[in-house]
Amino acid sequence: MPTLHLAELTHANRPAQLPLLSRLADTLATSRAVTHLMVRGSLAHGTADRLSDVDFVVGVHDAELPAFVAALDDLMSTEAGALLPGWRDTIVADLGGVGMVFLVPDDGHLHQIDLYLAPASRIPRLQATVATASLLDRASAPATAEEAAAAARFAAEFLARPRTCTELLIEHLVLAVLLHKRIKRGQRFVAYSEWHRLHTATKDLIKTALAPTSRFWGWYQLREEIALTPIGRACLDDLDAAISGPAVPLATDVDAAIERMLALVERACPEALDGLGSSITAYRTYQELV
Repeated sequence: MPTLHLAELTHANRPAQLPLLSRLADTLATSRAVTHLMVRGSLAHGTADRLSDVDFVVGVHDAELPAFVAALDDLMSTEAGALLPGWRDTIVADLGGVGMVFLVPDDGHLHQIDLYLAPASRIPRLQATVATASLLDRASAPATAEEAAAAARFAAEFLARPRTCTELLIEHLVLAVLLHKRIKRGQRFVAYSEWHRLHTATKDLIKTALAPTSRFWGWYQLREEIALTPIGRACLDDLDAAISGPAVPLATDVDAAIERMLALVERACPEALDGLGSSITAYRTYQELV
């Protein structure tokens, strides 16, 4: 009988993200506040490719949710090597918690890490509606009604909080990573949607920097409120250049949009770049390697 090297074959065809997934799972599981750890998305379904993100659902004891969210940037930076603070995910469905996206370098690539932090009291309902593969189910005391209500309040207030210029800058960088993935996969409809989100983030960045008390938060009154100064007019020229591009971008269009946004930030709200210089340099390097 010939020797069958099935273990070697399985290893050779495992998702490239598996070592990163394992390392992140170990990191998250060290916190006693974490009650559940699940994988969802393509890695859970066995359909991952080399571009797939690592998508976790993290159950956190209701009483610990605010403190865990507050510590998450430091945890992901020091323990996982995240390049930037997390982006408050505005794309993920509302499952009663908080979605955050981090960009983590691993093996020469920049990976998108999606963390959905859900109060532990919401996990049974979430498991019944979302396909997941469980990695951790840690016994813990059930949340009281008061703790569950406080966690729900915290999640709602966290998601409703206005974004800062720094957060909107990070949103651009994360969306650019998503767009490069859509373009490589030929997902034109999704690329169209995320390209529009990028333009909207640029508009929001301009409004946050130059008209933070505006009553017109959408696309209305931009000329009337922003074009009052040379800086404002230059920012609107940037926005006009952005929306005048193709409906579905090429990779070069995405890269140009990021450079235009960074120039806009330096002009309108340079303080948003404080402490991020080396991270943005590294981000550019990883994007050049895509």
